[in-house]
Amino acid sequence: MSYLIKPSGYKALLDLPQTELGIKKIKDVFQQNLSSELRLRRITAPLFVIKGLGINDDLNGTERAVTFPIKDLGDAQAEIVHSLAKWKRLTLADYEIEKGYGIYTDMNAIRSDEELGNLHSLYVDQWDWERVMVAEERNLAFLKEIVCRIYGAIIRTEYLVYEMFPQIKPELPKDIFFIHAEDLLQKYPNLSSKEREDAITKEYGAVFIIGIGCTLSNGEKHDGRAPDYDDWSTIAEDGKPGLNGDLLIWDSILDRALEITSMGIRVDKDALLKQLKITQQEERKELYFHKRLLNEELPLSIGGGIGQSRLCMFYLRKAHIGEIQASIWPDDMRKEAMEAGMPLI
Repeated sequence: MSYLIKPSGYKALLDLPQTELGIKKIKDVFQQNLSSELRLRRITAPLFVIKGLGINDDLNGTERAVTFPIKDLGDAQAEIVHSLAKWKRLTLADYEIEKGYGIYTDMNAIRSDEELGNLHSLYVDQWDWERVMVAEERNLAFLKEIVCRIYGAIIRTEYLVYEMFPQIKPELPKDIFFIHAEDLLQKYPNLSSKEREDAITKEYGAVFIIGIGCTLSNGEKHDGRAPDYDDWSTIAEDGKPGLNGDLLIWDSILDRALEITSMGIRVDKDALLKQLKITQQEERKELYFHKRLLNEELPLSIGGGIGQSRLCMFYLRKAHIGEIQASIWPDDMRKEAMEAGMPLI
């Protein structure tokens, strides 16, 4: 079901022409910062892939991909990508990217099962990135280093937005706070996972929650993750499982946490086999992507996806993602949003 948050007294700080100008500037500046920080080169990416090869991102494992037949391939089915989590790793191998370097791309997707609202749209746009690493870097310290580099790019871009539009004051804290999902559960045992995210992010302003996908002490996961890209089962130096996580920042307009990126150290052969067994999906070992990984034909890597529209929404202090991107919305939501000062593109 769609759900609309209507912030009391909301008034956009920028008109539509200023908003479009801001979006262009943010996208240009941020991807340059990200590329420099992580040593990434831009490449072209697909909008769709062949169904059944195990290349598409399975997200939580329940979302349906948009499919269509290809006439010249005997009506073989293609899928609109959910994200490029696995495709990027194949590309690192095929492009023979060196250790310590990587790729990024503009990823566009359609997620038809999204529950539409201020933060979720049918249309998804991300900077998907992936970087080659070595075995010695498969640890929490390296994960945190990469997170801090990304957060540095986010901080610098916010300041440039302030220079461009002085009415938008910087809000992000200097440093990002790290916490494992299990420790977050212990801190707020009576709250749901989303309520815990709001509570911790409101306290610190910017938070990275480690261990998304592993089962916590209450028998539940903080959130779901597919078994074949992020490594959420390896026991790290702190004795807790998980070499991945979500980066959240506090959105003062919506008064809640805003997830900007999901990312992590990717599965190696052992982690893939373990996670396929945990999730009872061992039949995936016969798929194209999984065979190449199990044959150790793919490099070790770290990667993620950074929401473009969400980041622009935060920087420009917008209350609805539809003020940033063109998409399809229920008629009643479009009407309510307009009445609440949120005209949807």
